[in-house]
Amino acid sequence: MSSSPHLAIAGATGAVGEEMLKCLAQRNFPLEQLTLLASERSAGRKLTFRDQEIEVQTLGHDSFEGVDIALFSAGGSLSLEFGPSAAAAGAVVIDNSSAFRMDPEVPLVVPEVNPNSAESRPKGIIANPNCTTTITMMGLNPLHRKFGLKSIIASSYQAVSGSGQAGILELSNQVRALSEGRSDFERTVYPHQIAFNVIPHVDQFMEGGYTKEELKMLNESRKILELPDLKVSCTCVRVPVYRSHAVSVTAQFANPISVEEARLAFEGYPGIRVVDDPGQSLYPTPLDTTEKDDCLVGRIREDMVLDNALTLWVVGDQVRKGAALNAVQIAELL
Repeated sequence: MSSSPHLAIAGATGAVGEEMLKCLAQRNFPLEQLTLLASERSAGRKLTFRDQEIEVQTLGHDSFEGVDIALFSAGGSLSLEFGPSAAAAGAVVIDNSSAFRMDPEVPLVVPEVNPNSAESRPKGIIANPNCTTTITMMGLNPLHRKFGLKSIIASSYQAVSGSGQAGILELSNQVRALSEGRSDFERTVYPHQIAFNVIPHVDQFMEGGYTKEELKMLNESRKILELPDLKVSCTCVRVPVYRSHAVSVTAQFANPISVEEARLAFEGYPGIRVVDDPGQSLYPTPLDTTEKDDCLVGRIREDMVLDNALTLWVVGDQVRKGAALNAVQIAELL
């Protein structure tokens, strides 16, 4: 592959697509050519990249001739339809949807965790993990490398932007209405009021009572870490925050671990920073990571129930590290 590839973004006008453009520019990604693709409805729009206006083209099966890397953030159905066409044209597809994540012939990659997995891609496709999984893996992998992860018990606190622009608007409209003393607002994105509330329901409920989002944490963590027997239990909760997800994690390890050893394991690890001084009210919050690259970890403490276990709090921008940045980092690996 050329050191200055021809790169395409499918879904360029969406929130993640636009964040991909920001990441490419901010990281000075070397490009020979950039092609922007979206639905017919968005075709003709012009987006600015490095002080140049680029016209958005209609996504089609013939859109990828000469493209080296194709970043997809157009939704699972479009990834399934057009991803194989891009790969057949010779592009390496980096897909942000759930379409290919559990395909055994498609690597599931977090560059700080399992970069070598990107080297074998028989279908020409690499998958981005679910955003909550990515943020959790960033917090746990430094510890897993040294102490051997056995189990995860997690609760996520997920921002409304995880539901796209519609989630943001629903929260904004409800907050405005309630502040004006009105209760005549619609609930179209969430089954309950999201303003000043929390909803323990992210994605569709499955047999057994877990949601698809919760099962993603189980299945994707096992694949990324190559731990098929990893035990995972997760509860995913939607909270009235605009951006950045937080995850409370209790992790049990094969070997004894202390708080001090955990802090040492995080030192120098790329993409994760410790913010942990409760006496000074220092711990990560969603606002601390919004529009930032690093995930933050804090509230590190020995678990009071399980042996060889720590409880900690991990926060990251799910639009950025949970989606757009992770895809651009995979492109950098290529």
